[in-house]
Amino acid sequence: MLYETLKKDAQVCAYIKAGNDALAVLGYTEHSLTHVCKTAETAALIMTELGFSEKEVEQVKIAGLMHDIGNMVNRSYHAHSGAEIARTVLEKHGMPFEDIGIICIAIGNHDEGTGKPISTVSAALILADKSDVRRSRVQECDMDKIMADIHDRVNYAVTRSEVIVSREGGRACVRLCLDIDTSFCAVMDYFEIFLTRMVICRHAAAFLNADFSLVINGMKMI
Repeated sequence: MLYETLKKDAQVCAYIKAGNDALAVLGYTEHSLTHVCKTAETAALIMTELGFSEKEVEQVKIAGLMHDIGNMVNRSYHAHSGAEIARTVLEKHGMPFEDIGIICIAIGNHDEGTGKPISTVSAALILADKSDVRRSRVQECDMDKIMADIHDRVNYAVTRSEVIVSREGGRACVRLCLDIDTSFCAVMDYFEIFLTRMVICRHAAAFLNADFSLVINGMKMI
């Protein structure tokens, strides 16, 4: 499986690390190999549970692994530069051009600011990427600075994050379940910074003929 090979590829790992190192300096949350592998495997879970083929599952895992590789160039338009970097890497590994096209479309459209769910692989990638909210993504160590930055504060407050795919009344549903420690932030803080992400998740789920719901502390929010 090419995904397993790419996880250990020196070039891929170095580029992902370079991007995360740059974002850490800029004050962003973690975008390391941990994040991209979690994204890849969550996207694979979504596609598997929705009945997609093993080939499509492998495609979305590769797209998930490489979706943030463009951060080593610049955070701005990282989806676009990342798709181009992924193309060259995948060509080097001899992947068929048709598969490269599917993966690069997904990478190039995963960012909510510039992309949209325009394929099944891109839709699953969006859902997985935007669902990765957790305490361990906070790279800042100073608690005062964490509390002062809303992105760090919200991520730090999330003590559990789980994506569940189920069927409700015969229709598939992708559910993001979060436990938020409200001593660190109010639930509304989550919506202040992640509302656009939740909107694109709804569009992505719809592309997969599924619904999207958000459950926070046991309460369905959307």
